[in-house]
Amino acid sequence: MSAVYTTRCGYLRGAVILALLLGLSVLACAQGTRSDYARSERLRMLTRDKVFRDRLSLNWSEDGRWLWYRVQTGANRHEFVIVDLAKGARRPAFDHARLAKALVAAGVKGARADRLLLTQIRPSTDGQSVAVRIGGTWWRCDLKTYQVRRDDGTKSTGRAERIRPVAGGPKASRPSRTETWVTFVNTTKGEIVLIWLDTDGRRKSYGRVAAGASRNQHTFAGHVWLVTEGRGKPLGLYQAREQQTRVEVTTKAATQPAKQPPRRSNGSRRSRTSRASPDSPDGAWTAFVRDHNVYLRPTGGGKEIKLSSDGTETDRYDSRFYWSPDSKKLVVPRVKPAQEHEVYVIESSPHDQVQPKLHSYNYLKPGDRIAVVKPHLFDIAGKKQIPVQDRLFPNPWRTSEMRWSPDSSRFTFLYNQRGHQVLRLLAIDARTGAVRTLVEETSKTFIDYSGKTYLRWLEETGELIWMSERNGWCHLYLYDAAQGTVKNQITKGKWVVRGVDRVDTEKRQIWFRAGGIRPGQDPYDIHYARVNFDGTGLAVLTEGNGTHSIEYSPKGRFFVDRYSRVDMPTVTELRLTSDGTRVCVLERADASALLATGWKPPIRFTAKGRDGETDIYGVIYRPTTFDPKSKYPVIECIYAGPQGATVPKSFRSRHHPQAMAELGFVLVQIDGMGTNYRSKRFHDVCWRNLADGGLPDRVLWIKAAAKKYPWMDATRVGIYGGSAGGQNAAAALMTHGDFYKVAVADCGCHDNRMDKIWWNEQWMGWPVGPHYAANSNVTLAKGLKGKLLLIVGELDRNVDPASTMQVVNALIKADKDFDLLVIPGVGHSAAGTRYGRRRQADYFVRHLLGVEPRSKP
Repeated sequence: MSAVYTTRCGYLRGAVILALLLGLSVLACAQGTRSDYARSERLRMLTRDKVFRDRLSLNWSEDGRWLWYRVQTGANRHEFVIVDLAKGARRPAFDHARLAKALVAAGVKGARADRLLLTQIRPSTDGQSVAVRIGGTWWRCDLKTYQVRRDDGTKSTGRAERIRPVAGGPKASRPSRTETWVTFVNTTKGEIVLIWLDTDGRRKSYGRVAAGASRNQHTFAGHVWLVTEGRGKPLGLYQAREQQTRVEVTTKAATQPAKQPPRRSNGSRRSRTSRASPDSPDGAWTAFVRDHNVYLRPTGGGKEIKLSSDGTETDRYDSRFYWSPDSKKLVVPRVKPAQEHEVYVIESSPHDQVQPKLHSYNYLKPGDRIAVVKPHLFDIAGKKQIPVQDRLFPNPWRTSEMRWSPDSSRFTFLYNQRGHQVLRLLAIDARTGAVRTLVEETSKTFIDYSGKTYLRWLEETGELIWMSERNGWCHLYLYDAAQGTVKNQITKGKWVVRGVDRVDTEKRQIWFRAGGIRPGQDPYDIHYARVNFDGTGLAVLTEGNGTHSIEYSPKGRFFVDRYSRVDMPTVTELRLTSDGTRVCVLERADASALLATGWKPPIRFTAKGRDGETDIYGVIYRPTTFDPKSKYPVIECIYAGPQGATVPKSFRSRHHPQAMAELGFVLVQIDGMGTNYRSKRFHDVCWRNLADGGLPDRVLWIKAAAKKYPWMDATRVGIYGGSAGGQNAAAALMTHGDFYKVAVADCGCHDNRMDKIWWNEQWMGWPVGPHYAANSNVTLAKGLKGKLLLIVGELDRNVDPASTMQVVNALIKADKDFDLLVIPGVGHSAAGTRYGRRRQADYFVRHLLGVEPRSKP
């Protein structure tokens, strides 16, 4: 009977009549055809550059009175807007048509009202005129008469930047349509050559610049320029920004990145540690390691001193030296090296020879012996080691955050115990070597050390800020750093801190990002907030229903807030930093050209999870040919890695599942239980339970969505994913094969004993026990139902490709039918190759639509 309602177009009329009699929907003709594939491949080009007024190139005046920006208004069109910050008034910077006409009359070639190539704008104090820069020339325009004249007295602002070293720099330009200018100033004694690197890294020369001269070079944000000497020796690279910049070219490229606005910190960003150095602060000693032991050398000359004698090749001292500020004590980590675990892969079809190649790499897996690092304390005056008992740090996964107190009285470090159920901030008494606990976190499941740890020392007040999920939600706590006691909980509520952006020690305030802090909104949406150290004065600075990103003005009085949802284009607002009050709306993105292509915004949908209480969030994608009267198979794009959440929250003109939808499907993405950014209880579902993948919640979600949207056919459901998603997709057919019918599993970490150590021990725990085998797709393979395609790249270095082959072996032993695609010469995410994408799509067309791919025009 299922063969009737999954018929392709062109079946006999009798079959169609039978389907109608049975009350089943007949599929629309345009599914899995050559035209559907062609439309799917064109989707990126069809939808790109169809959303306008969504990106602003912001510029703040030095006096803090004005904000001006350029905004794209259409294809190859833009305009300039100026904001009077005191009045909160937004207006066009000038009459674009009149200014363009005046500039043309003044001899500026090609000036167009909808595409003025201005790189700087400076309004006069009285607002009666405006100075604009085109290339290297300033023009002054009278805003009453629109008469323009050259204004050589206007100077450019902003500090010059420098080129970056070639090594490690970008190798190609990124695609961009945001025009800008870069002024290259040649401060060398010879000619330089400007070379543009296109998006494939190919070089194109743009000529020479004489010594002492400059060049105003038109370019695009994200484009990369290589600067060489006249004879071709590379000097450095520069990647253009949206704002116009001035770049000094010297014979020595800058070794540090150009000054940037303060970077955001995610949950794992912590406070400054003591800098490791071989030289003592007082300059009297230099420490070094010889034959695995610690030595001191007087900097003024004299006999070397051996501080340790117990170092061996298998238990050696490291060459990181942490001197106390008073130079009287020294801490040196001692390391027991990790074991070697070689993984071998065969490159079957190397490009440079006929015979295959054997490759190997070191790759620790769960249960392997890891490097054990413990701090050791030395007394310089006594030229001896002070014993430090390791009772409180017996089995480290990692020791980090090495730090001396300013008064040299103690040395502190962060101890993450293997198994990730104990996290301690420990202090070593510099005089006695006694160790005590300042802060301790314990969990019966896991501590999310990789995403939810934050430590900030407040030296002036003897306090520290600490992140914890101890009450079931990720929050911040204020500690007395000397006593190791909680002074107060800083943030609280049934929402989570997603990261700390700034700590103001003078005002005793924390600026942070949060999820779920706005009642009634999606708990995954990012909002920005501020709170006092004592937990009072919580102010949520962003308001709009969506996920937010912000940019502060240079003096911090204002911020620009951009927010959107998958179903709502970006809104950009100007707000006061003091309390988040909205000053004015700067822009509302225009997606009308995108909608005109037939593009359908994703549908946000929420359903209850397995417990009948918890909301599960996801999105639904429809094809541009969507017909609500038709019935569409459903395909889930899955990645249930516990380190994050994958359902998109911000607006984009194209999400990758939409390409698959064009073939005649409805695509969904869902964040089930066991993924991140919700409560601790929600996250804990993944512990020792990665095979679960949130699949029980996903099944309920799809059934609920299909009940609301009858065009979703919950009797024909497929699933695909890569890496952890590959594990999830295969497990779906092995554990929920009564619901999921077809799966494509790409480069899956099918057995957590076979995959990388850090990721798997974080969620599956240590030591390796029977639960590892119980969660393995090798063990679960005997339960396979439905159609499964396994894809793997033979040179995958992220997930051992043998993990896939061991599932193959188990399926063969269980006498299960399946399909396998091994792609030679390819690494991780083999299904992301052009061939892999096509084969993945074909598999669903063939087995969910019942259509031979591209068999119809």
